[in-house]
Amino acid sequence: MPSSTVENYLKQILLITLEREEKVVPMGLISESLDVTPGTATSMAKNLEKEGWLCYEPRRGVSLKPAGRKLGLNILRRHRLLETFLVETLGLDWSEIHEEAEELEHAISEKVLERLDDFLGRPRHDPHGHPIPTKGGVMQRKKSRSLVGCKEGLSVVIESIDDQERNFLKFARSRHLLPGKKIKILSREEEADAMEIRVEGKMPFSIGFEAARKILVSV
Repeated sequence: MPSSTVENYLKQILLITLEREEKVVPMGLISESLDVTPGTATSMAKNLEKEGWLCYEPRRGVSLKPAGRKLGLNILRRHRLLETFLVETLGLDWSEIHEEAEELEHAISEKVLERLDDFLGRPRHDPHGHPIPTKGGVMQRKKSRSLVGCKEGLSVVIESIDDQERNFLKFARSRHLLPGKKIKILSREEEADAMEIRVEGKMPFSIGFEAARKILVSV
């Protein structure tokens, strides 16, 4: 049975693969995202290659083998279903659930996971708007763009929040920047790196380009 460390590496490599839409993931991105030294990440990658989870290419990075991708999707499925349960059933704030799900995802059995999925009504997205993989490893992905790239006058819908950091999620909730909410871009101030937006039914406010870059939307 894979250790929690193995599961964490495979899940993170999968997430980077999906985000970059490239099969090969540089070692620097892995060490940075998991907050480990480059040497530690490289040693782990070599071990994962020996165990048949991925392919390691010196000076290039790693690419998941089918078994590694399958396990990564399974752990991602666990994580996002648990986040949904913690918010919708237990009432935890979405800024608190990432760390809790990180702990629980390694302990839940497949039997309990399937019961949980059924109990929740087989949701397609977690509270952050991220797609939840199916039991068969299928994950629906909508084409979305960053809010920061949207033109003045455009109306969009928030698809997901591309940041799990607690303070940013609290900020997003306080401004009603939630998945499914409609936004209109009222103006852009390129010199100030900011834009004025209005969330449906709310007063207009300004948001910096750095924060807007973390909000993924669709027209």
